[in-house]
Amino acid sequence: MAELSVSTKPGNLLQTRRRVARTLTEPLWIRTLLTVIVIAFIALFLILPLIFIFAQAFQNGVGVYWAAVSSSDALSSITLTLTVLVIVVPINTVFGILLAWTTTKYRFRGKSLVVTLADLPFSISPVIGGLIFVLMFGDHGILGPWLLAHHIQLVFNTIGICIATLFVTYPFVARELIPLMENQGRLEEEASLVLGAGTLRTFFKVTLPNIKWGLLYGVILCSARAIGDFGAVSVVSGHIVGQTNTMPLQVQAFYDGYQMTAAFALSSLMSVVAIVSLALKSYIDWKSTRPE
Repeated sequence: MAELSVSTKPGNLLQTRRRVARTLTEPLWIRTLLTVIVIAFIALFLILPLIFIFAQAFQNGVGVYWAAVSSSDALSSITLTLTVLVIVVPINTVFGILLAWTTTKYRFRGKSLVVTLADLPFSISPVIGGLIFVLMFGDHGILGPWLLAHHIQLVFNTIGICIATLFVTYPFVARELIPLMENQGRLEEEASLVLGAGTLRTFFKVTLPNIKWGLLYGVILCSARAIGDFGAVSVVSGHIVGQTNTMPLQVQAFYDGYQMTAAFALSSLMSVVAIVSLALKSYIDWKSTRPE
């Protein structure tokens, strides 16, 4: 029992803390082994593939690389991807805020069901999501004949790609904001409303500053998914080269056409987007945990 007693002297207290820390920590060889396994896994499945992509993209020189990414098909896919990004991300940002606000600030029947349905794209394959829209809006779908009679085309064009991308990306902003707003509670908003501020003023002056980092994180995830989605877009696009091919689809088109340098060059651009997204995520994590 004498060994378990803790002296109030600073020196003895520090020694006790170190002894407890050593007791609760795994042996050095276990920590070393686990660290090596993690680093090896990351290097094998993440770092090496990225290095290989850039090596293959630039193996024939910068001139060939530039010719590949500036070709008409590549530029068309980049333009279409950015167009979809500009349309989809603002819509999903607004929807995510509204969904998070509604489910965290109001009480109503079926709220848990609404939150559960927000995760639906996470559990459904993107290919199935794209197929659903084709079966609904395609020429032979449920609403296809009516849309065709009114000269409305919702698949195999930019509109269809935006709809499919909206489906696969809408949870990202909401799922970042819902737990954040739940933890913050409603006291500050209620105090603002009691003091006479309107709903919009309360949102922009009270709510938005509290959720800004979570919102930005959700927007980054939504943007990255919108750029890189393949499954749903592949089904609704029609794979029309130069018209409905986004960057992932054009990579496949280059690969299928044995244009390997072009495929790796366009893949490298998407890899840059992923790296930038990771860097922004790390910055947001640092800012959100840093005391104001």
